[in-house]
Amino acid sequence: MAYDVIVLGSGPGGYPAAIRASQLGFKVAIIEKELLGGICLNWGCIPTKALLKSAEVYEYMKHSQNYGVNADNVAHDFGAVIKRSRGVADKMNKGIQFLMKKNKIDVIMGYGKLKAKGQVEVTGADGKTQIVEGKYVVVATGGRARQLPNLPIDGKNIIGYREAMSLATQPKSMIVVGSGAIGVEFAYFYHSMGTKVTIVEFMPRVVPVEDEDISKELEKQYKKKGIEIMTNASVEKVESTGNGVKALVKKQDGSTVTLEADIVLSAVGVVANIENIGLEGLGVKTDKGKIIVDKYQQTNVPGIFALGDCTPGQALAHVATKEGINAAEYIGYLEKKYNHQPEGIDYNNVPGCTYCTPEIASIGFTEKAAKDAGYEIKVGKFPLIASGKASAAGATDGFVKVIFDAKYGEFLGAHMIGYNVTELIAEVSVARKLETTAHEILNAIHPHPTMSESVKEATAVAYGEAIDI
Repeated sequence: MAYDVIVLGSGPGGYPAAIRASQLGFKVAIIEKELLGGICLNWGCIPTKALLKSAEVYEYMKHSQNYGVNADNVAHDFGAVIKRSRGVADKMNKGIQFLMKKNKIDVIMGYGKLKAKGQVEVTGADGKTQIVEGKYVVVATGGRARQLPNLPIDGKNIIGYREAMSLATQPKSMIVVGSGAIGVEFAYFYHSMGTKVTIVEFMPRVVPVEDEDISKELEKQYKKKGIEIMTNASVEKVESTGNGVKALVKKQDGSTVTLEADIVLSAVGVVANIENIGLEGLGVKTDKGKIIVDKYQQTNVPGIFALGDCTPGQALAHVATKEGINAAEYIGYLEKKYNHQPEGIDYNNVPGCTYCTPEIASIGFTEKAAKDAGYEIKVGKFPLIASGKASAAGATDGFVKVIFDAKYGEFLGAHMIGYNVTELIAEVSVARKLETTAHEILNAIHPHPTMSESVKEATAVAYGEAIDI
C-alpha cells in the first residue's frame, strides 16, 4: 500500500508528526519496532515521573509530623512502586493506540529500514518482510543509553535506565555514573527508597549543563540528604564480586579509590539510533552520530525528514514534538495543504526540566553564557525561603534566578531549583517568545501566594525593587 507520509518511530516526535500529517489530509503510516510512544512514554519521561512521585509521597509520609499529621509505621513496597510505574506507562501506551485509530493512521509493527527513495522495508517479529511505500519519510528513531567502553551495560551488575525502572528487588547500595537529568533523578528515587547512593561525575560539578549556581545548590541539598557525590572523577573499571560490584574510581589528581555497591547505574547520556536504518544507502548526511537537518527538519535528500534525538537539537521530548509538528506542516506546505512555512525552533528558548527533588528548570542563557556573549547583565535571585507558598508547602530550599540585558531589559534566561519549579518555567518561555522585557514582568500582576510570583520577585531583585527580601 502506498502512503503520503511514512513515519519511522512512534516516540514524542514520531507520533505527533503522524497525527499532524493526518490532520492535514495525508494518508499516513507509522512504523514501530517495539511499543507505541517510544522510549519517552514507555521507559523514560512518563514512568520515571511515576517513580519519582512515589518517592515524593513516601518522603512526605516519613516527615508528616512537620505538617501536624501523624503517620505510624510508614513503609514502602518496592515491587508495588515499580508496578505502578509500569501501569502508568501501559495506560499511556493504550492512549497512543487510541490516537492512531482516531486519526486513521496505519500502525505497522516491525523494524523499518530505508531501502530506496520512498520505500521502507519492514521486518516483523516473525522475520517476514514487507515494503511500505510513501512519498515522504520522517525518521524519528530516537536514542538509547550511551555505553562507555569501560562500563558495558550487562543488565545485572551494570544497568541502564531501562533496567533501573524495573528491578525485581531494591538494591541496598548503588553507584550512579553521570549526574545529568537521568542520573540525578534516579539518585533521588533510590536514595528516597532507602538505597545508599553515590554519584560519580566526570565534570567539575553535578548537572553540568545548568547554571553554576544551580549545580552548587543541588550538590548542597543532595549531600544534606545523605547522597555521596564525587566530581572530577571517573569510573575506570567495574568488577563483579559475586554479591555486588567493585568500582575503581579515578580522581582528578590521579589517585584512585575503590567503591563497593550492589549495582552500578550508567547514566552518561544518550546516543542516536541511526545505525542500520539505511541512511548510508540513500546518501543521507550525518555528523557526529546525528542526522543533519535544516530548520524544517529536511535532510539533504529530498523527501526524507528527521527529528528528535537522532538530530542535533536538544534530546528532549518537547523538542521532538515541536520538530515533528514542524516537519508535518512543512510537508503540508510543499504539497499545498498548509498555507505557510512553519516557524523554525529557537533552540535557545527551550525549557529544560529535571524532576528530582528539588526540581530544576532552566531556559536561555546561563549567567556565564550571557557574559561570554558580550551582554551587560542584571541578575536577580529570589530565595524560596521568602516565598509564602513555599513556606506553606514546607519546601523553602532553592531559588529562582533571572538574567536580563541591562541595556534593553531583554529576558536572557532563568534558572530555578526548588519545589514545583518545572511548572514555573513555561512563563519564561512564553515571555521570551513574546520578547517581553523586565519592565513588563514587573508590571504583570502575579497571584499571591503562588510559586509563580517568584519569577516577578526575582525580577524585582535584579532591578533593586524587591519588596519581600
